[in-house]
Amino acid sequence: MFKIFETSYNDIKKNHNNIFHLRRKTFKERLNWQVKCKNDMEFDEYDNMDTNYIIGTLQSKIICSVRFIRINKPNMITHTFHSYFGEVDFKNGNYIESSRFFVQKDRAKKFLSCDYPISTILLLSMINYSRHHGFDGIYTIVSKAMLSILKRSGWKFENIKEGCLSEQERIYLLFLPVGIENQMELSSKISAKLSCSNSELHTWPLSLRPFD
Repeated sequence: MFKIFETSYNDIKKNHNNIFHLRRKTFKERLNWQVKCKNDMEFDEYDNMDTNYIIGTLQSKIICSVRFIRINKPNMITHTFHSYFGEVDFKNGNYIESSRFFVQKDRAKKFLSCDYPISTILLLSMINYSRHHGFDGIYTIVSKAMLSILKRSGWKFENIKEGCLSEQERIYLLFLPVGIENQMELSSKISAKLSCSNSELHTWPLSLRPFD
């Protein structure tokens, strides 16, 4: 089964340390982002005790992941990219920031096939995680490519601000609501390909069948 579940920073270090190698492959080698790397791993100051992660695995291989930090803790919106967006008027409520969203494409193709809706499943898992833990929504900064992935998924989000890393590269500060409407929209896209029920798709953690 393809399993998507949450884990802590301590557990990542102890049992899933390979995630930092995969992040280097994604963000440094494939996307050529200006990220901090050491000993063939990508990690930064936000990988700490305040951080939780979602990871997706098949046959004990990490396929995808995303990182979560409570919005009242130091995060990339309030710190790293503060100069690009300035002060952000966060909504009143219980929110998290997401970052380091990735799908390891080679592994996904090898273990799940090119047609498996893995990006949409990872996005749905963000909603399920948030709803399970009582969060009211997610704030995130995305690239133009990630913005397109979100639009294709059907997630109805709010584009709060735009910034420029360079003349060619724009980034977007988004608010991602986690209500039932978005949960239903994403799950309908997934069930069309995997023939899964809402009871299977709306649970947390997730466990889904790969293609036969």
